[in-house]
Amino acid sequence: MDLTGVARHDPTAIEGATRQAAVVAPVLLRDGDPHVLFTKRADHLGEHPGQMSFPGGGREPSDVDLTATALREAREEIGLRSEEVELVGRLDDIETSTDYSVRPFVGRVPDREYTPDEREVAEIAVLSVAALTDPANYESERREHPTYGPVRIHFFHVDGYTVWGATGQMVVQLLELTTDWRAPAEPDRVVDPDAEYPV
Repeated sequence: MDLTGVARHDPTAIEGATRQAAVVAPVLLRDGDPHVLFTKRADHLGEHPGQMSFPGGGREPSDVDLTATALREAREEIGLRSEEVELVGRLDDIETSTDYSVRPFVGRVPDREYTPDEREVAEIAVLSVAALTDPANYESERREHPTYGPVRIHFFHVDGYTVWGATGQMVVQLLELTTDWRAPAEPDRVVDPDAEYPV
């Protein structure tokens, strides 16, 4: 995994969104191998309960910018201190189904024990890049979205977790910028808008 691909990337920004959020995609080395840290959202949350995500959340009036949002939320959710994060760059902004514009930052972080805030985070999962890039652990589908039209949804099934949705879209770009892995040109299937999700 070569994070200079993220550093060189010129990210697409979404301007003028009424609801802004930011996340940190934390990358760490464990036993010499690159891993990515995810959170599993608490089941009682109103938006995306139980889903895998990166530490982050909505921008507050006190945040001077979205970098501050991402770092504050990561500290609140998992106890990641801002001085521990070496930000290397950004991925493209993403518009979510809940009408948020999300700005993903990528940062190197230490491999240590993190403490989830149980009000927001059910658990922390550290997944290896080798497993995320294993073709056996990936699938995708295309379905019609009522607002955005045809959308492709990516699913990474690793260690009993499924990373998908907006976070799955971020992972695709992160891996394509930093590894030899590429999402297949075509999805595995085309499904009806109300089809069950494979999670």
